[in-house]
Amino acid sequence: MSRASPVLLIHGIDDTEALFRKMRHYLQRHGRDVHSINLVPNNGDAGLDKLAQQVVACVEPRFRDGETIDLIGFSMGGLVARYYVQRLGGLKRVRRFVTISSPHKGTFTAFLRRNEGARQMRPGSPFLCDLDRDMEMLERLSFTSIWTPFDLMIVPAHSSELSAGRTIRVEVAAHPLMVSSPRVLKLVLEALTAGEQVTPSQAGSDGNPEL
Repeated sequence: MSRASPVLLIHGIDDTEALFRKMRHYLQRHGRDVHSINLVPNNGDAGLDKLAQQVVACVEPRFRDGETIDLIGFSMGGLVARYYVQRLGGLKRVRRFVTISSPHKGTFTAFLRRNEGARQMRPGSPFLCDLDRDMEMLERLSFTSIWTPFDLMIVPAHSSELSAGRTIRVEVAAHPLMVSSPRVLKLVLEALTAGEQVTPSQAGSDGNPEL
C-alpha cells in the first residue's frame, strides 16, 4: 500500500493552528503525518491571495519535491487553500482537498469588517467570482466540502456548498464545533482515505473516534 500523503491544516479568521488540536490528534492516531500553518495577519487585514502565498512558502521547503499533500481548510482557510490550488500551482501538489464551513459563495457577516480579507469574502466579490470562473479545476483532485445548516458565521450557511466535488451536510450546532465534532472528524478521515485500505485505528468498537 502506498504511503499516505502528509496533511496540511489551514485555519480561519481570528484563529491559529491551535484550533486544530483535536483534529490533529485524531488524524495522527490514524497514522497521518499532520502539519499546520499560522496565517499572519489572521484578522483579514491581508487579502486571502496574499495569505495563500504563505501556504506556498510553507509547502515548498517542508515537503519533498514531487510529494503530494492532502489539504484541509476551515472557514476562511478553505478560501485561502482554494486560491493556492487554483492560482498558485497547488493543483500539482494537492491530492485530496477538504473544506469545512468555508464561505465559497460568500458570507454576509463579512460586511461587519472593512478590511481586504473580509471584502473578499462578501457575496459576489471579485475574488470569489474569479475562483468560481474555473472551479472545475477542483474536479481534477479529490475535493470535499463539509458544512452545517446551523452555521451563524457563514450566512447563508449553504454558501459553504460548492458544485464541484462532493458536498456533505452535517447537523453540527455551531461554526467553531466543525473542527472538533466527532462526526466531522470521521468524515474528514474518510475523505482523506477514500478508495484506500484503511489501517485499523484506535477508534472504539462502535466506530466512534476517541477524542
